[in-house]
Amino acid sequence: MSILSLFQEQMKTLGYNAYIVPTSDFHNSEYVSNYFKGREYLSGFTGSAGTLVILENKAYLWTDGRYYIQAAKQIEEKNIELMKAGTLGVPTISEFLNSKLKDNDVLGFDGRVLPTSFVIELQKTISAKIKYKTDIDLISRVWSDRPELPFSLLFKLESFFSGKEYSEKIEEVRKILKNNNSEMHILTALEDQAWLYNLRGNDVKHTPVFLSYTIITLDNVYLFINPNKINITIEKYLDENSIIVKPYNDIYDFLSNITGKNITMDYSKANYQLYSLISNTNNVSNLTDPTLLLKAIKNNTEIKNIKIAHINDGVAVTKFMKHIKESFKNNVSMSEISLSDFLKNLREKTEGFIDLSFSTICAFNEHAAMMHYNATSESNATIDKPGFLLVDSGGHYLEGTTDITRTFALGNITEEMKIHFTTVLKSVIALSQAVFLKGCNGINLDILARGPIWKLLIDYKCGTGHGVGYLLSVHEAPNGFRWQIVPERNDSAKFVPGMITTNEPGIYLENRYGIRTENEMLCVEKGSSEFGEFLGFETITYAPIDLDAIKIELMNQEEKDWLNSYHKDVYNKLSSYLTEEECIWLKEYTKEI
Repeated sequence: MSILSLFQEQMKTLGYNAYIVPTSDFHNSEYVSNYFKGREYLSGFTGSAGTLVILENKAYLWTDGRYYIQAAKQIEEKNIELMKAGTLGVPTISEFLNSKLKDNDVLGFDGRVLPTSFVIELQKTISAKIKYKTDIDLISRVWSDRPELPFSLLFKLESFFSGKEYSEKIEEVRKILKNNNSEMHILTALEDQAWLYNLRGNDVKHTPVFLSYTIITLDNVYLFINPNKINITIEKYLDENSIIVKPYNDIYDFLSNITGKNITMDYSKANYQLYSLISNTNNVSNLTDPTLLLKAIKNNTEIKNIKIAHINDGVAVTKFMKHIKESFKNNVSMSEISLSDFLKNLREKTEGFIDLSFSTICAFNEHAAMMHYNATSESNATIDKPGFLLVDSGGHYLEGTTDITRTFALGNITEEMKIHFTTVLKSVIALSQAVFLKGCNGINLDILARGPIWKLLIDYKCGTGHGVGYLLSVHEAPNGFRWQIVPERNDSAKFVPGMITTNEPGIYLENRYGIRTENEMLCVEKGSSEFGEFLGFETITYAPIDLDAIKIELMNQEEKDWLNSYHKDVYNKLSSYLTEEECIWLKEYTKEI
């Protein structure tokens, strides 16, 4: 009997008609530790985003455009139907369940792993006669060798990296709470808590956070965490800042005793179980975590450090590009996995390096059409013929977090491939050069990137860019680029100087190849006039864009000037960290066109 069938047997025994298994942890994190990968365990789908809805005789998997190809392959022949979220005619999970469940049917889920906003939407959409069971973790009943909850020691990020002390941050947060008449705010997002305390951990792979909850009142701050993660140095730091430490799971008992308070929480982050404990005895309202925007607008120290991180990272990527080009030319054996390991090794030699910022995507030819492909021992392609190699990678450094994609042309590529590569580059340049009125968001600007690609009647099924944290998550709300609002993606905030956002348009042709060029950009002031304040972007990623793949005649003079200026900047920033041989090579790959 399959794991999924065993799960359905458990559902039947306990009287469930449907059960929801999301990707998230108790904090609605995008990336989760192995303990929380129940959806992957049941379905076989390994992507970072997706929700499994299990009925008595069949299951359904919702995921977004980044994973359509991958998900279809991984759930094949598993009695799971792929639901392409955001596609015309595909219902939302709430709409789907409303059409499937009858009066008095039982819908189950673990209330700790679904955000309050999702459950409230369910309750609005589904018949009021449906019954809910939210206090049983059904996955543990079938996952006999489930991993333990993660454990890592905390470490402090000193102020010459963070640029702001905890005492300053908590005062800014409390000011926002007072303005919103909040006596207590429940902060559950892991990245926001790490930012607030200037602490980091290693509880989630490639995301330096720690499992915890925080309750902020106007007088006290409570940190709910496994106390064994706190060494003597951190204990002293927390005590000096009057932070009250309590065991991780005690938050549920703590909240069950709270009554008559004006409590705020971010419904998109705080789990439903927390909400259900306080909603009947307190005045509970939805408030975007005050830390969210404060964290997204990098201070001057963070900006200075992040640029250092990008120079160090750019050196590694440049050495990597040289290695690929020369190895292919000399018929040296390469594979997707060996190249990923080679790049990781280059980053590990860099001062200040802590970890990769995500699992490297090293994808050759048709594999690159899957936006978030990860090579396995079964899929690992040998790089032994002409084509495109797409490498999306990044690192966490004490100076900040990086995310960069380069697509490399190997051997003689076709005319069509050059046209597509150049079109993607034109898209990158168009967005990089944007000057816009203060108040614009990514939806206002996304057409600049998609425009050249849309003219080819091609589109990419994802956003054009996302915010990036400072030694935190490589995907950080609330800024981003997208042509339409996607409710589950909080990336439509107005741009503010200090925000860092990726610029990564692409072309993906199933079973053929994928192309993506990605830089990070810092939002900066451009000037003001009688018409208002104007903003723009400064590119802060430094690494060559492969000249071998460009069809120069497709670029106008302004685009050539941008690329020449960018490559001059790349050479000037990186050359002093390279050997003479590497400088000669880089000079060739940053030459004017």
